[in-house]
This record gives sequence, C-alpha cells and structure tokens, in this order.
Amino acid sequence: MSPVPYAAEVTVSDGQRYASLGTAAVRNRRLVLLWLRRQALRLANAHGNRAAPDGDPPPPTTTADVRPVLFHGSDAPETLRHWATTGRLQDDAIRTLESGFPLHFTVLDPAVGLSLTLAGWHAFPGRRHP
Repeated sequence: MSPVPYAAEVTVSDGQRYASLGTAAVRNRRLVLLWLRRQALRLANAHGNRAAPDGDPPPPTTTADVRPVLFHGSDAPETLRHWATTGRLQDDAIRTLESGFPLHFTVLDPAVGLSLTLAGWHAFPGRRHP
C-alpha cells in the first residue's frame, strides 16, 4: 500500500479543550480541499435543519463525514459557506497547500465561545499535525 501524502481534520474547541470531529487521509492536495469544502458545506447546510426532536444536529450522511456541530448563531455557518463557495478563497487555499504550508481556516460561534477549524496538511511519517 502506498503512503497517503495528505491529511485533513475538522476540530472544535472552547479555547481550553479541543475535539476532533473527523479526519481524512487522501492522495493529493486537491482531495484535501475537496473534502474540507464538502465538510464545510455539510456543516453549514445542517444549521437550521435539525430533524431530531431533542435538538441534536443531524447525523453524518456517510462514514467519511465529520460529526455534526450544533451552531447557536448563523455567523459560523454563513462563514463556512462563504469560504467553501468563494473562488478566490479556494484559490488561496490550494496555493497554501501547493506551497507546502498547512491550511487552517477557523470560524467562531460567539454565542457559546466555540471555534471550528478546518485543517489540511502534507502528511509526514510519524507526525499527526503540522
């Protein structure tokens, strides 16, 4: 099996602790960006579509999707949607990965003090994060 040269992760943090919502290991930087865009749009589009009566966000649609997040305002989902659908921002993101730098994009949910980060990087043997 050939090594997977790129990785991506979505995390959530309250400023003191963080949790991984999901990860992906892919063959190239374009697939990193594609996976991160898919997750950003899925998380943004789930805002307001809470089908569960207990207020929990909808479950992931595939095993490759990150765990859902319950946003308390519309700022974070709109920022995620804007990042994922704006050509200039996507061009900047792919250039960052092409240059060998890690990609980080963070949105805040100020209503509850949480931050959600999309990250992608070139995977080096023995290292999980850049």
